[in-house]
Amino acid sequence: MPEVDELRTGEPAEVVLENARRKARAGSEATRDAQAVVLGVDTDVAVDGRLLGKAGTEEEARERLELLSGRTHEVLSGMVLLGAGERSGVARSEVTFKRLDEQTLSMYLDSEEWRDRAGAYAIQGLGAILVEELRGDFSNVVGLPLALLLDMAPELGKSL
Repeated sequence: MPEVDELRTGEPAEVVLENARRKARAGSEATRDAQAVVLGVDTDVAVDGRLLGKAGTEEEARERLELLSGRTHEVLSGMVLLGAGERSGVARSEVTFKRLDEQTLSMYLDSEEWRDRAGAYAIQGLGAILVEELRGDFSNVVGLPLALLLDMAPELGKSL
C-alpha cells in the first residue's frame, strides 16, 4: 500500500473519513486499473474529542492506556469504497476499559501487542483483558467494520 499523508487533528469522525478517502485514492492510483474496486479504512480511538493515534514508544502506549483506564472511549472507522463512484461512511463503537492496575498495565505493555494499534490496544488479542464493556460493532474496534461495509456494498454479501 502506498504511503498516505494522514490527518491527525480535527473533528474525529471527519479525520478518519478523510484518511480513509486518502488511502482509497492512493490504492486506486497504485492499481492503475480504472475498473478496480478499492477500499480505504482508517480506524482510531477518540477520547475527550481528540484522536489518540498509534503509540510510537512504550511510554506513549502507557500514557494512552492510563488515559483510557476506567473510562469510556469511542472507536471510529472511516470507510471509503471507490469503484463505480464513491461510497463512504463512519462506524462508531464505544469501549469502556476496566480500571487498570500496574500489574495488568505492565503485562500488556510487555506483550508489545500495543505496537501499531490505534489507542495502543488490540481488543481481538490480549487487549481483551483491558475491556469491561463494548457497545457497538466488535469488527469496527478490530479495524474493519463489516456491518458498515455490507451496508455500503450489499452486493458483497451475495458472494459470501
